[in-house]
Amino acid sequence: MSQATERLRRYLDDELGECRTEDVDRRLDELGTLEAAFGTGRGEAELDVLSALANETRYTLVRVLVAAGEELCVCELNAVVDVTESGLSHALSGLVDAGLVEGRKDGRWKMYRATNRAITLVTVLEGSVSVDG
Repeated sequence: MSQATERLRRYLDDELGECRTEDVDRRLDELGTLEAAFGTGRGEAELDVLSALANETRYTLVRVLVAAGEELCVCELNAVVDVTESGLSHALSGLVDAGLVEGRKDGRWKMYRATNRAITLVTVLEGSVSVDG
């Protein structure tokens, strides 16, 4: 029996007062169903989004685009963050890849806007941080 299964057995024993093999097997099946419902691919996609936000430049860009509520040109975004044009391009590319920003060409200008995913995440994050510390 694996160490994890043995710990589960002890936990169930504490909770149920008496633990049988069927109890452990049933709980392992339930946990397996939870794991399958979550799915590895989905977890990786969610981690990609969180990784994209875990950079000050990218997070600032997302917050600015969400606050603007409209498309902004790269030149406008460049005025907001103190990075090179190459750094800005790289940051925006990462945000597009994560599904947080959409870009489009408008003649010689490149325009970006926040996606609904970005709006939701920024709203949740802003609401979860206490101003009082």
